Amino acid sequence: MSLEGKTLFITGASRGIGLAIAERCAADGANVAIAAKTDKPHPKLEGTIHTAAEAVEAAGGKALPVVCDIRDEDSVEHAVEKTAKAFGGIDIVVNNASAIFPVGTKDTPMKRWDLMHQVNARGTFLVTQKCLPHLEKAENPHILALSPPLDMKEKWFAPHVAYTSAKFGMSLCILGWAGEFRGRIAANAIWPRTAIATAAIANVLAGEEAFANCRKPEILAETAYRVLTKPAAEFTGNFLIDDTFLAAEGVTDLDQFAVEPGQPLLPDFFVPDDIPAPAGVDLMDVQLSG
Repeated sequence: MSLEGKTLFITGASRGIGLAIAERCAADGANVAIAAKTDKPHPKLEGTIHTAAEAVEAAGGKALPVVCDIRDEDSVEHAVEKTAKAFGGIDIVVNNASAIFPVGTKDTPMKRWDLMHQVNARGTFLVTQKCLPHLEKAENPHILALSPPLDMKEKWFAPHVAYTSAKFGMSLCILGWAGEFRGRIAANAIWPRTAIATAAIANVLAGEEAFANCRKPEILAETAYRVLTKPAAEFTGNFLIDDTFLAAEGVTDLDQFAVEPGQPLLPDFFVPDDIPAPAGVDLMDVQLSG
């Protein structure tokens, strides 16, 4: 199945994982709405909705750069309406935008709690709700979230209750939508086994020096593409770890996704113990969460 002519609404697609997904889908000739806040260059963050649109078109797709703050209902409604008008509908929603501030309870200002829950859980719900009328008319509609499996272990919550609950809020939406729309609209989540070389790693978690032990955003782009080209009526309710899913799909060369092949990889948050890494994947003993 190809994504040629399909329209994707991707949040947070001006850079990083969202942009990588946009470019991978654009290679099929897809239409992509780059829905993000960065209209003008940011002093600390690379890329804008306009540079992302250029990359999508260079990859072979059609792009619509649209300013969208997923915390604001009017902003989301405008972006969705503009996308549907430009491309004649929406086939796929990718809830990629996320806010991160992984610290303990006493060190979490309430404005950070509010931001994470507004962007992650509420934003995912709001964007999907506004796109729903268009998804209901689509031929093979998909909802995808960049959110973790619902592994209810204390170790994931204890270091950063606010962040974990916000990310798991996205996954709870996927769990519910898989049942609510079963047989009509697919709802799935994907998550990386390892740290991904993005601005979050550079600016929040570990610094750019950790990039050597990261994978590139392209591993999640390939994972997303393979999910989004599956039959929506059949493939739904899955919480997928990128390399395990790709290995099951027959992708044997996972080193292609490493920033520096041969270096051990830094494990990400939230990967359940009962989903082991594929053969040959070398993980560091230290983990992002601790």
